[in-house]
Amino acid sequence: MEIEVSSSMHLVYVSEIQQEMYDSAQRRGTGIAKRSIEYLSEKISEGNAVVATENGEWVGFCYIETWSHGQFVANSGLIVSPKFRHGGIATLIKDRVFALSREKFPNAKIFGLTTGLAVMKINSDLGYKPVIYSELTQDEEFWSGCKNCVNYEILMKKERKNCLCTAMLFVPDNNKVNEVVNNQPENQYQNEQESNLSV
Repeated sequence: MEIEVSSSMHLVYVSEIQQEMYDSAQRRGTGIAKRSIEYLSEKISEGNAVVATENGEWVGFCYIETWSHGQFVANSGLIVSPKFRHGGIATLIKDRVFALSREKFPNAKIFGLTTGLAVMKINSDLGYKPVIYSELTQDEEFWSGCKNCVNYEILMKKERKNCLCTAMLFVPDNNKVNEVVNNQPENQYQNEQESNLSV
């Protein structure tokens, strides 16, 4: 299997990728920002995506979006073909697109919103931390992407302060805001448990 930074040679998979994004959201009963063929094609052609293939067959995909004039980056649209699921491929794709985001936007904060435990675990392993929604981009265009989600009404009732998704954020060491993110209140319960385990 090959996991590559996208190029125009991967455009042959764009229709299949878009359809699986839609089908997957329908099966889960949650919405994701609906993306057009043109939008996904642009991401692929610009090299702002990662595509996994095996013997000429599409395996998985994820792309990069920038918000707030490049201050924030999201790794969006993570999808794996049903045929290749449950083999750890999503983790490999997330690792690669995360590395690509760091290469292209070394000073940007990388964030995600998800309801999936598997994605939360992957993000946590990459160094993301759970945060409140106000720590994310406030770019209106980003939040308008939530309109396709069945939980959008909840988000708006909560004045975009929280919803069913968990917000996660990675802040690079060279970003001074990292001091704030890492200065979150200590988990007293966890500290007590660790203390009890000490020999």
